[in-house]
Amino acid sequence: MRTLGLIGGMSWISTRAYYERINKMVQKRAQPMASAPMVIDSVDYSRIATAKNNDDWDCIAAILVESARKLETAGAEAIVIAANTMHKVYDRVAEAISIPVLHIADAVGDAMAEAKCESAALLGTRFVMTESFYRQRLVSHGVDLLPPDPNDVELVDGIIYKELMLGRVTRDAERQLKTIITMKEKQGADAIVLACTELELVVDTDANVLPVFDSTDIHCRAATDWILE
Repeated sequence: MRTLGLIGGMSWISTRAYYERINKMVQKRAQPMASAPMVIDSVDYSRIATAKNNDDWDCIAAILVESARKLETAGAEAIVIAANTMHKVYDRVAEAISIPVLHIADAVGDAMAEAKCESAALLGTRFVMTESFYRQRLVSHGVDLLPPDPNDVELVDGIIYKELMLGRVTRDAERQLKTIITMKEKQGADAIVLACTELELVVDTDANVLPVFDSTDIHCRAATDWILE
């Protein structure tokens, strides 16, 4: 098996999900006592949150580049960024190291192409839902995305940053996400892309009116495929 580097801490909840899922997938596909060879750098998210609030993406890129270089030095042969939004600085991270960085949106796009899903609604942070760095990557895989609704953007972004990333999971948030997903189906979406690692805390990926492509699960599968190649 090859050694995977994981840039985590964005949030620690997301990092825990990645570590657990990748190991479960490896154990299931390799042998019962197997565990994934991984190097993890869990960054201090408070630094990133401050930079994000100041719209200082140069600072965020520098933090992730430093993390990626540490992981490469520690023996990682490829890297996963355990957060959708942080792929906004993917290009700068990928350029700073000599090992591959497995892009989450490419993994999701491949999964949607395999499922022959051509129309979807994207749910995540404001950056993911409205900016081109994520949307264009999915579109390049042949996925037609519904335009973002400003009210949905505000609501979902608030749930992520004010609740889920602080470990708060409420029934109210569950109801609000279920309502949004139902409306997306009425607006013509064939599926939902759950493009935030924490959103699965309030979205039942198996019990909605539309199929849900869970970016965390899909990214972990892609990482497991790479480890076992």
